[in-house]
Amino acid sequence: MPEEKDINLKIIPPAKYLPMAAVSVAALLVIFLAAATYNKVVEGRYMGQGLQYKNTISVVGEGKVVAKPDIGQVSLSVVSDAKTVAAAQKDNTEKMNKITQAMKDLGIEEEDLKTTSYNVMPRYQYSAGRSTIIGYEVTQTLDVKIRDLAKVGEILDKAAGAGANQVGSLTFTFDNPESLQSEARQKAITQAKQKAKDLAASLGVNLGKVTSFSENSVGQPSPMYADEAIMGKGGGGGMPEIQTGQNEIEISVYITYEIY
Repeated sequence: MPEEKDINLKIIPPAKYLPMAAVSVAALLVIFLAAATYNKVVEGRYMGQGLQYKNTISVVGEGKVVAKPDIGQVSLSVVSDAKTVAAAQKDNTEKMNKITQAMKDLGIEEEDLKTTSYNVMPRYQYSAGRSTIIGYEVTQTLDVKIRDLAKVGEILDKAAGAGANQVGSLTFTFDNPESLQSEARQKAITQAKQKAKDLAASLGVNLGKVTSFSENSVGQPSPMYADEAIMGKGGGGGMPEIQTGQNEIEISVYITYEIY
């Protein structure tokens, strides 16, 4: 038979433990309110600091680099008309294949040739308020990057002779413009710094840290356009003389300094 043990239980009447619980809750509430008040004070102090007015001056600097472009880009298009889609596509494909091969024969690499569009559109005739399809127009465009600028005129002439009847967006630019942009940017920053020093000396103040900076690039190359009227329809119009000239890369910087 299991041994019996005496268990002593002490029951605390509600009249005694309820006041103790109320005191504990009140103490926790006081601690919470104190912490919240401290956080508000700290937050307010930092917010106030951020809203303090700062004396500043702003200057603009400009940097320009002039260089001869090293690549050209041109779009060569073939527009074919026929009574059926199949006939228009056949004519267009044959001519574009000839143009592509002509570009490769002139030393254009495969990675510098890119088809940028291919469109098939019906042609309509309107009579007595009704429209009738009388044929189809197929347009294909090949983008060509030219690394040997001495061949630009020859490339345009060969493209026209191979069937290109639209030539557009001929531009001369830089294969790696980042280095030229960096040079122009540094010139602009140097000019802006000198302006800020001169202005501070004239005002009798000292320059502090830079509070803002931004820049703007200008001087993008303008495209040249040509069509079959200029190139000579179907080729044979003579090799055009193309002048690449020089391009300008210009960067403006805007710098704001604290002053004290």
